[in-house]
Amino acid sequence: MNYLFLSTGFEEIEALTTVDLLRRANIQLTTVSCEEDIMVLGSHRIHVEADKHYKNCDFADAEMLILPGGSRRLGEFAWLRELLIKHNDENKQIAAICAAPSVLGDLGILKGKQATCYPGFESYLGDAYVGGLVVESKNIITAKGPGLSSDFAFCIIEHLAGNEVADAVYDAAQY
Repeated sequence: MNYLFLSTGFEEIEALTTVDLLRRANIQLTTVSCEEDIMVLGSHRIHVEADKHYKNCDFADAEMLILPGGSRRLGEFAWLRELLIKHNDENKQIAAICAAPSVLGDLGILKGKQATCYPGFESYLGDAYVGGLVVESKNIITAKGPGLSSDFAFCIIEHLAGNEVADAVYDAAQY
């Protein structure tokens, strides 16, 4: 199972484009509310109902953890910070876009890796920052911002399901 985390102020295009394209690729994906309610308010005042509340998730089956940007709020949840560190220590996949790579930088997850992020968040990435639009480095995928949401999602699809599946979704979406 793959998990995409939603917190107040998430960037809707980054989260929902990723969810849509991964589900078109038949990749198992659960959206998770990090907030007290299962309904989460995005940065552009769009309410999204998550599939599950974090308290109802085990995450033992997690293949990839996906962090949409919009804010650094995801870094405020101790349980999620611990999960990200454990996942990285096990060399499992993590993907983050926009401001979210800064959370990985804060946790030391980007040490010895390369990454990109939304302009203004580079200092949180330290030596890992290399710029670029979508960057794959070891077990980490990062992308610069909202305009790259589809590219970010296709990179994840390629990683989880292969180029053939990614190409089929790419063609069907007329991208």
